[in-house]
Amino acid sequence: MSTAHQTTSTTNGDSNPPRDIEKNGISSRFQLDIKRLHSLPSEQQDLYLFTFVSDLERYAKKLDHDEICSVQTSLVRELFQVIDLSSPAPARVIRNNLGRCFAHILGKGDRKPLYDTINHLLAIINAGKGEKELQNRHAAVYCLGEVYKTAGDSAITLSNVTCSGLIRLLKSAQNHAGLRAAIAKSLGNVVVAVRGALDETVARDIWKSARSVASNDKAGLVQARACGTLEALIKGTDHFDTTSDFDILKTVLWKVFDSPIPAARHAAAACLAAVLVKSHSERASAKPTIKVKKPKKSLKNLPAGFDEGEEDGSRPSSPSAKRNATLLEFTLPELLKQLSAQYIRTTTSSKARATIARCYVIILRNLDISLVERSYSQILDHLLTELLSSPSVGYDRHRLLVTRKMVKRILADCIGNQILGETGRLNAAKTVINDVLKNYPQVIKERPEPSKHALVGALDALASLTKSLGTAFAAVAESCRDTLLQVIEHPSYTVQIHVSHCLRAFVLACPQQLLACASICMNNTNRELGQLSEGRHSARRCVGFANGLAAVLSISSLRPLYSSLEISARVLSIATDLLKSSGQSELRVAGTQVQVAWIFIGGLMALGPNFVKIHLPQLLLLWRNALPRPLTKENAGQRPTAEISYLTHVRECTLGSILSFLEFNGRLVTTDVSKRIAMMLHNTMEFLESIPERKGSDDLSTKSSFSMQTQDLILMVRRRVLQCYTKLINSSPLASGDVLTQSNLLNLAVTMFADPDNYRAGSLGASIATSAASFDSIWDIADNSGYGISGLVKRWSIKPLPGEQAHARRHWLALDGIEDFDEEFLTPICGAREHDSISLHLQGRQESNELPDPPATEVVNAAIALFASALPLQSAKVQEAVLEQLTSYVLSPVLQRDPGRKAAVTVNTAMALLGALKVAVGETAAEQGDLRHPAIEQCLQDILRMLLIDHDPYVRNLAYEALGKLCNSSGNAFTTNEVNDLIDIIVTNRDPSARAGCAMALGSIHTSVGGMAAGLHLKNIHGILLSLCSDPNPVVHFCAIEALSDVAESAGLAFSGYVASTLGLLAQLWTCDSHNEESALAGTSNSELELPTRVVIAHSIDSLVNVLGPDIQDLKKARDLMFRLLEEFDVDVTQKVQSESLRCWEHINLYDSKHIDLARYISQLQENLDSSDEQIREIAIDGLYSLMRRDAEQVLQLAGDTLEDQIWLGLNQNPEHECLQNIVLTWLGQSSLTEAGAWISRCQRVLTRTTLRTLDVPPTPGVKASAAPDLQDEEVAGFAASENKEQESSSGESTGQELLCWQARSFALQCLHDLVAIIGKDRDVNPDSVAGHALQQRISDVVRIAFLASTSSVVELRVKGLRLIDQILVIFGTTPDPDFSEALLLEQYQAQISSALTPAFGADSSPELASAAVSVCATFIATGLVTDVDRMGRILKFLVAALESFTKNDPHDAAVGDFKVQSSNAQTMVRMAVLSAWAELQVASTEQEYLVKVVEPYVARLTPLWVASLQEFARLRFEPDISSSTGPARADESLDVIYAAMNRQTLLKFYQDSWLKLVDAIASLIDQDSEFVFNALDGKVSLTHVNGLKSPGANINYRAEPVAFFFVLFGIAVEALVTRGGNDSTSPEAQTLSILSALKKILRPSVSGNAIFRDVVFSETIELFDRLALTEGLSVQTVVVDIARNLCLMHPTANDEQEAEDHLSEDIEQLFQLTRIIVLVLASLLPNLAERSSASRLLLTEDADVGLAKVAANCLRSLLLVVPKSPTDEAVSRYLFPRLVIFVSDQSQGDPENVRSLVAHTLISFATSLAADFTRIIAVSSVLIPMMLTRASANGQLVYKETATRLLELAGAEQTAFRSVVAKMTPEQRTFMENVIREGGLGGRKDAGQDEREESEPSIALKFNFGSK
Repeated sequence: MSTAHQTTSTTNGDSNPPRDIEKNGISSRFQLDIKRLHSLPSEQQDLYLFTFVSDLERYAKKLDHDEICSVQTSLVRELFQVIDLSSPAPARVIRNNLGRCFAHILGKGDRKPLYDTINHLLAIINAGKGEKELQNRHAAVYCLGEVYKTAGDSAITLSNVTCSGLIRLLKSAQNHAGLRAAIAKSLGNVVVAVRGALDETVARDIWKSARSVASNDKAGLVQARACGTLEALIKGTDHFDTTSDFDILKTVLWKVFDSPIPAARHAAAACLAAVLVKSHSERASAKPTIKVKKPKKSLKNLPAGFDEGEEDGSRPSSPSAKRNATLLEFTLPELLKQLSAQYIRTTTSSKARATIARCYVIILRNLDISLVERSYSQILDHLLTELLSSPSVGYDRHRLLVTRKMVKRILADCIGNQILGETGRLNAAKTVINDVLKNYPQVIKERPEPSKHALVGALDALASLTKSLGTAFAAVAESCRDTLLQVIEHPSYTVQIHVSHCLRAFVLACPQQLLACASICMNNTNRELGQLSEGRHSARRCVGFANGLAAVLSISSLRPLYSSLEISARVLSIATDLLKSSGQSELRVAGTQVQVAWIFIGGLMALGPNFVKIHLPQLLLLWRNALPRPLTKENAGQRPTAEISYLTHVRECTLGSILSFLEFNGRLVTTDVSKRIAMMLHNTMEFLESIPERKGSDDLSTKSSFSMQTQDLILMVRRRVLQCYTKLINSSPLASGDVLTQSNLLNLAVTMFADPDNYRAGSLGASIATSAASFDSIWDIADNSGYGISGLVKRWSIKPLPGEQAHARRHWLALDGIEDFDEEFLTPICGAREHDSISLHLQGRQESNELPDPPATEVVNAAIALFASALPLQSAKVQEAVLEQLTSYVLSPVLQRDPGRKAAVTVNTAMALLGALKVAVGETAAEQGDLRHPAIEQCLQDILRMLLIDHDPYVRNLAYEALGKLCNSSGNAFTTNEVNDLIDIIVTNRDPSARAGCAMALGSIHTSVGGMAAGLHLKNIHGILLSLCSDPNPVVHFCAIEALSDVAESAGLAFSGYVASTLGLLAQLWTCDSHNEESALAGTSNSELELPTRVVIAHSIDSLVNVLGPDIQDLKKARDLMFRLLEEFDVDVTQKVQSESLRCWEHINLYDSKHIDLARYISQLQENLDSSDEQIREIAIDGLYSLMRRDAEQVLQLAGDTLEDQIWLGLNQNPEHECLQNIVLTWLGQSSLTEAGAWISRCQRVLTRTTLRTLDVPPTPGVKASAAPDLQDEEVAGFAASENKEQESSSGESTGQELLCWQARSFALQCLHDLVAIIGKDRDVNPDSVAGHALQQRISDVVRIAFLASTSSVVELRVKGLRLIDQILVIFGTTPDPDFSEALLLEQYQAQISSALTPAFGADSSPELASAAVSVCATFIATGLVTDVDRMGRILKFLVAALESFTKNDPHDAAVGDFKVQSSNAQTMVRMAVLSAWAELQVASTEQEYLVKVVEPYVARLTPLWVASLQEFARLRFEPDISSSTGPARADESLDVIYAAMNRQTLLKFYQDSWLKLVDAIASLIDQDSEFVFNALDGKVSLTHVNGLKSPGANINYRAEPVAFFFVLFGIAVEALVTRGGNDSTSPEAQTLSILSALKKILRPSVSGNAIFRDVVFSETIELFDRLALTEGLSVQTVVVDIARNLCLMHPTANDEQEAEDHLSEDIEQLFQLTRIIVLVLASLLPNLAERSSASRLLLTEDADVGLAKVAANCLRSLLLVVPKSPTDEAVSRYLFPRLVIFVSDQSQGDPENVRSLVAHTLISFATSLAADFTRIIAVSSVLIPMMLTRASANGQLVYKETATRLLELAGAEQTAFRSVVAKMTPEQRTFMENVIREGGLGGRKDAGQDEREESEPSIALKFNFGSK
């Protein structure tokens, strides 16, 4: 596949070879020394021969035409000498190298020796018995195939005799599977080379032989190669294009489809796909006839066993040969019908169905793309009608579900994601909507109503298309919404659930439809609820609409700009009313009401704690009422079945909402809440136990819930109980002990998954269980029950446990790729969305591809998860009893009579123990617990030993991983004994399964234990594994090599001493035919296909490379052998070997790049970027990323221009690929300033690049008229023309080209945005920037790009286009035109910019787009491109209209242009954008006189709005938690107030982006001494209900000196300076400078009064200025000095001498502090002054140093409280924390400045910042609480108040953690703490003296409470 690497060392060696003696034209180094070969030990001969032929192949490869012609004869002679060797016989690796040598010689050299070469090879092949060994013939056969593959077109005349000889050899090869496979492959190579020139008689003999081998051979490799030969005949000749040949071929392939070997099935699928693709014709089905020639006499001496009867149609005596045969031609529907007819047969096996599914994918990939796009409707109809709607598929549940998955993968993954482009996907979505979904209910007689299964398949396809299209799906949003809301009324529950899922995907892609969908679903639910007692299907429709509404509402938190609190609150109210009224209804109606109510509540739980906590008391009450303590069993038995069913149904629905609550509201699960929920779950368990057992089905008239049987409901309730228990234990670790003691959970869980009698076999399972001899494997059962097996294990794949920090673990042997269906078809369990409806809203942000298993299987899954979480938390006695119970179940005699149930119990037990050990070693979020007790360890060891030697490889896979974790948990002594015992078992037990399991266990133990503990056993483990690697059994040596690889990876450098021996053994095994699939024995060959040793050898080489690391540079011998092996891996036919090779080369390049030919490595990566194998493609991308990070320019020079195209085409295929994006971003970061012009061109090419497609689709309506560009502007005409070309891709018109997908173009725009930002910053620093000049030269192209993006049909592109325009305006807004200095550069683009803004104010706009447009309007006006107000036109009108709209009292009228802003969050976003825009204009008006006329009419109205917005920002920013109470809301409160906490984070971002501009605007007005600004700051302007912002009212305690809102402005500014966060467009230094400039204007007497000189405020301000003066640059220091100077001049002592005398010492101290800051800055600027200062410091008094300790304390505070924390910040915190605790606690250390209080405050604040991490805060609290009490005890009542305040702050951050720490204190400590809090004045009511105490608190902190009363 890829070119082998040439290492530098090897190349240098070849270019400067030693002076070897030349003989026969070539160096003696390339002549085989047979004497030396035979003189070596036998184990070294293979390796020597491998080295020789490898060198020979390298030599032949590097020679050019002339050189190779000169030595051609000699080289061929050497090759034949190797072929003729009797000892050692040429093995597979030797044959491969010989074949490549022949290919180089005959491919590059003269072809004169071609005939002699072929004849010589034929002579070896045709040699008599005994003359040549089969191994020599094997080598000759392989080389003959390679010769024909390379130069066969020049040897056509020898093809007949060649094929005859190969066919005759088959008879002699009946006992050698590898030789038979080589013969089949060589025959295929001959056919490919000769093609149509192949004689028909010979072709039919090959055809006959290949069919016979494919049908009858026992070796899967031979079958696969035979199918490949048949495929070559089909593709290369026309002799078999008849219906009769096709029928015969189908018979053979159907038989191969049932082969147990995947490779054979896959080859058969490719063969069938080839003949079907070749037979496709778009003509009518009428087929012309052809005359079949009479074949010549068939070849004799055919191998025995051939079925002569199969060839009746081709023998000369056959009558059929004399008549006309029909030419094979199929239209696409007929072609697909060939597959579906076999698929739906009841006798077709699961393996065959998986192979047919693969065949579908191969066919669709090989058909013309345009054909697939045009025929999407036919393909869709075929899959939905012929497959999903087939009765034979529908009656079998498992078959139906796997078929549904197959159809989804074909439609979604294969066609939707890989074949169709963006336009094709959009038209495919229209096809699904119009041709399938709109046919329900039936409207037109000619268009029948689709079946429910067809609807489900169509809905799955539509959901996938919606997800891939994203925002582009808005083109069909209206039609899709109406259709889905029509189909959701379908009576089938399955259809309703899938419609709900599709609605969820639809609303995520088109959030503008959220309110409409939610409103319609809610209204329809209410309508149907009113008709429950009348309508026939009202109950079903109610549930459908309820699920749809829940799915839509569950994503409200993901799309907050489009959600509605009103609808959420109303839905909760409806649910509550339904629960209250259900008691008055009859059972059927009540059941529906209850179900709808709890579905609503479950969906609302996804909104999170900020919504739920307000209603938590009400919810707990509702849950308690629905889950009461049950009656006794005797009383329950007297109840009618209908009532029991109803009560069970109620509990199942209720528990669903509780599970949803636990999933999304973990921080609300306090100890009290967890105990209440645990009691409810306990009551439910008692209810289930009280239900009497009933045999048979329920009476139809007594059912309460549609088609549900009571036993089904009981099963569903049990599932929910176990799920809730598991989630509860993981959510509330502190309460887990109480939860576990309430019920006998562990025994229940064990019974659920391991009790032999706890399983009711279905019809299929029962029939199989009756005969133990008929049972083969649990994994071949296809009844969706699997004897009660868990769904957590699917062969090699293991699903993660709840809380496990990993995705589903996939073994590297697990099949990947869209075309691989084996894993889904060949597992007992298949999930479906309708199995669990709450999965619709449990998905969260990341939608999982895993579907819920059937309820019975989910019970087992939940029981295993509960067992895993609970077992480590129990006492040793309980653990021992439970494990003994589990052991008794596993060893039960009952299981011996039921092998299916035994296999299921074994799998379940292995998974349960693995899960428990994962929890015990801390791999999950659950509390670890403890399993370290000798009795427990012994029990676990006994069970795992039994599982470790099981014959099921998937059980062993679970067991050895669990055993490794057990050793990790149990310690060194246990590990030592276990390692020794495993070695003893390997030595004494000859069973391959036992030896393989123990070998893997040794590797797992070493991996899990790691470190020095594992190093003690490294020698023994390595020795035993090394010996097992040579075991002849494929299973044993495969597992041994894999375990050896694991040991090497985990040991690291400790393994370096074993690298040489391990590498030598691996090389020897690579050359051995017993360790690959070309073995002589069929059984060995088949095992090697399933467990490919070559792959694990390649992986082991990579492990050794990582062990050596950089040391590989010094180990030439080991490196050369590794490189030699890697060159073999590169050209291997197995894709997994190639992937391991690529990964290994990547690591070598990391450690030893100088020995790699970089050009060849890059070429190999490029080749693999286009690989069809996803794993290879991903590894190639990773390798390319590693190279690009090092030197992108060098990589691109070596790769050429094609690499860039490959990257962008890869992004077009997978736009969200993070690594591909990082490649581009790394490249951009390295070259943005040096290649600015090239990057602009590159982005422009990507945005206009097209892919060739032939489309024949109906037109698609474009964007609405309101969003179209204004073509009346002549300047825009050219841009619009280009834009229209872009829109062709999304307008659906016939075209030969299509743009890249919008996501790829969006990323290109983002790159251009980043480029402009980087250049802008560089231009600010360097006005003569080369990059800035390049950008200026290309400004027209950038504006064109921005215009095209701004007028696109995709909202995301529009937003980024406008942001790009905004960037250009900011950077070049004031730049003069270089050609016309009197004009500005951007003046010529005014019309384009104006037209680009127009679509943003259309009716189809979005809040993000409108906000961006408003910002661009302000920037445009502020830059001065147009200075005449009358000429500003529509841009100014947009701003004025937006301001008018957002100052109205009615929020429903809020609009920007034609865009109506609906939700309150979106209104806030746009409002802040409008206010920020006007604030920007106000600031700019201080420098631009023309703006005074623009702003002046509105500034009086704007100022109070700015102040009110800052007030709201301060409230959101500083209040710890809005709506912190969990009590019910007051009736007079608005929804925005009730749910303020829910929107806090969303709204805070809008204010965070705008607040600085508002402060700057207010500061500019202050600077102008505008009277109305002071009135606004004093609250004298009425702010009541201004744009939805309420006035502070009369409750604010205004101070006399400063203006009322001074502390709001001051607090916001100071907090921003402390946190020092910069946004994307502003550097931290620039933001700091801007804030200080605004603060400078605020700190003047007219605004601040004397408040700044209050003690606490002044000290905090000085500390902040100290830090800024010491850490910031000169520009910031200058402003700090100006502020200090102004504060000195405005100090009260300057105005009031009498008052100054009263506080003389305090005033002198403040003036000294201000002067010190000025001197501090001067000292940093004047070195001499600094030296004198430091020299004279010894002469100063101690008081002169006052303030330094506080500065240090504040610096420490900044270090500890930085958010977010980097790894460095975490390390600093870990270093400082213990030292600061010691400082606060140790009173013996001096503290002249009394900074202990500040340090203590810092530590408490640090603790409160950890509230989200329960484990860390409880650890920190356990240290800080004793620290505070120790300080209080030492200093007495002087610090009681401070201590009490800090303790209450800590308690408020996380009450559970605080209570846990306090509970562990001694009674004396608790009493002392209570006294401290009480005497500190914080434990009781506020007394009369509290006002005086408040005076000592920071004034700024008091002012932060404005408006809270």
